[in-house]
Amino acid sequence: MKYARMVIEAEAPEEYGYERIRFNLSESSIRDQTLHSFASALPDLTLFYGEHRGEARLRRLIAAQGTGLAPDHVLVTAGAAGALFIIATSLLSPDDHLVVVRPNYATNIETPKAIGCEITYIDQSFDDGFALDLDAIARAIRPNTRYVSITCPHNPTGTVISEPALRQLIALVQVRGCRLLVDETYRDLSYGEQLPVAASLSPSVISVSSLSKAYGIPGIRVGWIVTRDAALYQTFLAAKEQIGICGSVIDEWIAGTMLERRDSFLAALSPLMHERLAITRDWVANDPLIEWVEPKGGVVAFPRMKVDDDFDFDRFYATLLDKYGTYVGPGHWFGMPRSHFRIGFLWPLEEELRGGLAAISAAIRETASQPDVAA
Repeated sequence: MKYARMVIEAEAPEEYGYERIRFNLSESSIRDQTLHSFASALPDLTLFYGEHRGEARLRRLIAAQGTGLAPDHVLVTAGAAGALFIIATSLLSPDDHLVVVRPNYATNIETPKAIGCEITYIDQSFDDGFALDLDAIARAIRPNTRYVSITCPHNPTGTVISEPALRQLIALVQVRGCRLLVDETYRDLSYGEQLPVAASLSPSVISVSSLSKAYGIPGIRVGWIVTRDAALYQTFLAAKEQIGICGSVIDEWIAGTMLERRDSFLAALSPLMHERLAITRDWVANDPLIEWVEPKGGVVAFPRMKVDDDFDFDRFYATLLDKYGTYVGPGHWFGMPRSHFRIGFLWPLEEELRGGLAAISAAIRETASQPDVAA
């Protein structure tokens, strides 16, 4: 495999130094939790090799989220990133083909690129509301296509496909003899009716999720794969065992404890999500230089700047960070124009969010007012 660092990681806030950032709007999760915020002291766990599939209680709690799912359909992994790595390296070779709906989370693209398979991108458009183009996906599938990769709720836009559209896509991959990968890390953060766990709908579907985004505990590195295909499950399990044998018994205990209080945690989080979304919505509505497709899930948005063609984006992002101490995820993190940027509206505190949004507006106008030195 030919590894290359992902831009989203090479330009992560820790690479620049947190001391430079006053308003960090680049994070794509809820506010980070502490161990004390949701659990009492750890029990006296035996630090042995854990169950290779993942701790039984944890797999049972994950399976309970989907109709017809069982613990044996769940494989616990080192975060969603670990799940995506297992899936790509298990299913893809240089002779295979992959269909990726883009923009997409970087790991869904960069690991297949490192493997060397051929990739067809289905680019979603701002002007079409980042809608999923089922016809384009159908045209892209080939005899050697191993799977179609989507995220839903979508990262970075927060858009959500309808359940009928999801079922149409599943029917398509079933007929064409490939699989569907749904990265549903934001599934628990929906503003409307929640979609079913995609893997519960067909053995041709693989679901991936984690506790990093919706639960604010990325530091424990717990994610999972869900598949009802028993043979495929064994392949993924073999990959996990050869990569790392098993997960941390401490991390998996914390994850299980969090999921035991899943319903109450999400119920308490919901009003805050709506409040922060409303703050961001008001900012977009009151700044004529900003437009967006309003998120329907997750805690990120992907606005676009309405600026002239000669707008200096390098200067804008430098001014935003160096003068205003504000950091966002520029569009090129997701293979999109730099007029787009991702903002996370639930990781920062309310005053940090308001300060960061005001800084973006100020930096756009400051940049637009400065002459082009090269001219």
